[in-house]
Amino acid sequence: MTALLVEVIGAEYALGLDIDMDTSFQEDLELESIEFVTLSELLLDTYGQEVDFSAWLASMDVDQIIAMTVGELVRYITVGSSDKGE
Repeated sequence: MTALLVEVIGAEYALGLDIDMDTSFQEDLELESIEFVTLSELLLDTYGQEVDFSAWLASMDVDQIIAMTVGELVRYITVGSSDKGE
C-alpha cells in the first residue's frame, strides 16, 4: 500500500512521512480529490474489480472520508478481496 501511496503523492513529499495504518489521508497525506481518483485507478490496476474504491468512497459521508486512514483502506481491500473469493 505504501508504494501505491508514494506513487500518488510523489516520492519527494513521501520522504518526510512515516506512512502506517494510522496515517490519515486528509491530515497526514493531504490528498486532494484528483489524487483520490489516481489512487482509485491504481487500486483498480492492482486488484481489479474485486476492490471498488470509488463505490466504497461513495458509501461514506464527507466526515468519514476526511477522517479515513490507511488502515481503513487496507481493511477494506482485505475484506473486499476475500469476499470475492468465497
